[in-house]
Amino acid sequence: MDDSSERENHEKDEEEYWQLCVAAHTCGVSVYQSIYGEKIPCMTSSYTGNAWLRELMDIDTNPERFYQMFRMDRIVNIDVAEMLGLFLHILGHNIGNRLAQERFQHSGETISRLFSLVLDKVCEMGANLIQPSDRQFKEVPKKIRNNTRFFPQFKDCIGAIDGTHIPAVVPTSEQLRFIGRKGIPTQNVMAVCNFNMEFTYVWAGWEGTAHDTRIFYEAIGRHDLQFPHPPKGKYYLVDAGYPNPTGYLGPYKEVRYHLPEFQRGPQPTGYKEVFNRAHSSLRSEIERAFGVLKKKWKILKGMPSYPYTKQVKIVIATMALHNYIRRNALNDTHFARVDLDPNLYTIDPDNVNGEGNASNDDVASDMACLRDQIAMHL
Repeated sequence: MDDSSERENHEKDEEEYWQLCVAAHTCGVSVYQSIYGEKIPCMTSSYTGNAWLRELMDIDTNPERFYQMFRMDRIVNIDVAEMLGLFLHILGHNIGNRLAQERFQHSGETISRLFSLVLDKVCEMGANLIQPSDRQFKEVPKKIRNNTRFFPQFKDCIGAIDGTHIPAVVPTSEQLRFIGRKGIPTQNVMAVCNFNMEFTYVWAGWEGTAHDTRIFYEAIGRHDLQFPHPPKGKYYLVDAGYPNPTGYLGPYKEVRYHLPEFQRGPQPTGYKEVFNRAHSSLRSEIERAFGVLKKKWKILKGMPSYPYTKQVKIVIATMALHNYIRRNALNDTHFARVDLDPNLYTIDPDNVNGEGNASNDDVASDMACLRDQIAMHL
């Protein structure tokens, strides 16, 4: 074969090679374009999830389909939205079973069963909703950092602790343990609150006669209760009814303390009164949280005659809902009122036992020094 023939064959092969390259490139571009350039919508079915759910929950649909999809038996003719609406309506307006039957057109047994079912689920959610975040322990609280009314001298404070009474219905034989200073049976509830009016801990269920100090020491002393102890260098604010071990800062005793006392009377005189006014202003965050909680959920003002364990769950559930709304609602009416008026709910009328009944003056030396140090810098 001469050189010209060999050269011709070589050129032909080279031309075929480049044609293949162009074809491959064109194909690749076409594939890329089809995948990334001309996206075809995926979720185009007109049969929405809501329609699908309603079909599965329809009384004429084979219940096995519902079980296979959701791993639980279908509650005949009741959808999740109605269950939640029923639950919130009872909590928010404290309506009885008979009124709920009329409003939702279900039997009394069904109303009771659905309420209990949702109550248990919301309490389970409370395990995640009622707890502090890492940011709370690491950052200076926003209200202390950005608002001079909230005193930067308290930069290491991560929240406040207080208690409140919730009316309780108990058998006559047990009422003596539950009737405290308010003269009616009550459930004693201890809570921890951050500076966004969110509850970060709750221990409900104590009898009304139980004292702050007893509940406090048991809460911080039992490992199974998972109390959110303050990290080293941080602390909670407590009122004069609580002891002051390390990590818990109370006011000066036998000195004016509550905000209304300063609003109605003369300006504070001396470093102790100056400190107490600042301390009370910050600690009133938990009073406001209790105020919003009780204003929103009427059931907490007149508990129905449920079993006591159910009454305790209701308190936990309302606090879980309180936190959920605070974190997710763009403009909740009850929270908005408090945000606009910081003096609203600064005193909780259902405050546990009163601060004058403190059983001891247990103040750790480091907390006494911290209190004096802050007072001198205010």
